[in-house]
Amino acid sequence: MSPVLKVTPTASSPDVFELVASLAADFATRAAIHDRDSSFPFENFQALHQAQLLNLTVPQEFGGQGANYTTICKVIEKIASGDASTALVLTMHYLQHSNAARTRNWHPTVYERLCRESVTGIVLLNAARVEPELGTPARGGLPATIAKKTSDGWLITGHKQYTTGSPILSYFIVWARTDEAEPRVGSFLVPRDFPGVRIEKTWDHLGMRATGSHDLILENVLIPQEYALDLHFLNTSLAPDPLKLAGGSLWLSALYQGVATAARNWLVEYLHERQPANLGDSLATLPRFQTAVGEIEALLYANQRLIYSLANDIDQGEYDTKVALQAQTVKYLATNNAIRAVEIGLELIGNPGLSKKNPLERHYRDVLCSRIHTPQNDAICLSLGKSALKITT
Repeated sequence: MSPVLKVTPTASSPDVFELVASLAADFATRAAIHDRDSSFPFENFQALHQAQLLNLTVPQEFGGQGANYTTICKVIEKIASGDASTALVLTMHYLQHSNAARTRNWHPTVYERLCRESVTGIVLLNAARVEPELGTPARGGLPATIAKKTSDGWLITGHKQYTTGSPILSYFIVWARTDEAEPRVGSFLVPRDFPGVRIEKTWDHLGMRATGSHDLILENVLIPQEYALDLHFLNTSLAPDPLKLAGGSLWLSALYQGVATAARNWLVEYLHERQPANLGDSLATLPRFQTAVGEIEALLYANQRLIYSLANDIDQGEYDTKVALQAQTVKYLATNNAIRAVEIGLELIGNPGLSKKNPLERHYRDVLCSRIHTPQNDAICLSLGKSALKITT
C-alpha cells in the first residue's frame, strides 16, 4: 500500500527528493508483480497525485509547479529506480505538458482547463502517433488517421499503436491528417470518455510490461473545433523547438539511468550476500568482481555528468542552438552506457542474473527498451555526422 502523505513538498523545497525516494522504494515492492502480470500500477499514480508530482511541468499560473529540467530529471531517475514502467508513463505525461506550455498553440480556454484538471485530479495525457501501416512517424510519412471537419467539430478515425499509459490516460494527443482537398496535418486532443474511443489490449512486450502501451482505436470520434492543436499544410516547414526536443532526450536518459542504478544496487547487495562454500567469503571480496563493479560505476558516473550538466545548462539559460542535438547525444551515450552497465552485471553472475526471481532480469528487459525511443541511435549519429560535415540536406 502506498504511504499516506500528509505534507507535500513543492518541487523547489529541499525535501522533495526524499519524498520521491520514499515513493520509489514503495513502488519497487510491487514492480515485479506488475511486470509478471502485465498489470497497470494505478496505485502508484494515486500516490504521485497525492504527492503533487503529476503537475511538475504544468505552468505555475495554472496551479502547477513549472519545475526545471534538473528537477524533472532527478524525479524521473528516482521513480525509474523503483518502477521503470511507472516512470515511463510519468515521463510522457511530463513531456506533453512541457511541450504544450512552450508552444501555447492550444485554444487558451482548453489549455487552461486541462492544466487545472491535471493539478486537481489524476488526469494524464500522452501523444498517440505510431500506426500499424506507418510505423514511427520519426521515419517520415503521413498518418492514416483522418480528421474530417464538420459543422459540429472534427470526426477522428484511426488506429494508433504503443499508446503508453492507455489504461489511465484521460486525454490522447492524436496525430492525424485532414480529409481536405489540400490536406493539413497536426494533433487533435481526444478525451478518453468520448463515444468512439476504444482501447484494444495488445501490449505484450519484452520490457516495460506494466506501461499499458495498448492500441488506441478511434471510430468517428466527434471532438470540438477548438481541440485541433497545430494544423498546418504539408508544404509548411515548422521549425522545431530545440528545448522540446532536448527535454524528451534528457528525461528518457534519466529514466534509463534510474533503471541501471537499480540494477547496480541489487548487484552490489547480491555480491555481498553470496558466499560460495569453496570461497569462504562473499563474492564482493574477489578482485574480478570488484573490477567489474568499478566498470559499472564509471559508466553510471559518466551518465550522471552528461545528463545533469546539460540539464543545468538549460536551467541557467547557458545553451546554444545545438542544444537539441546535444541532448540527443546524451541520450545516445547514456542509454548505451545504461545497457552496458546492466549487461556487465549479467555477465558477472551468470544464471542468477537471468532468473525471474531476481530483479536484474527485469531491469535488463526494461533497459533494452531505451533503444526504441525516438530519436533512435542511427538517427542521432546521422545528425551528428551531418553536423560535423556541415551537410544541411
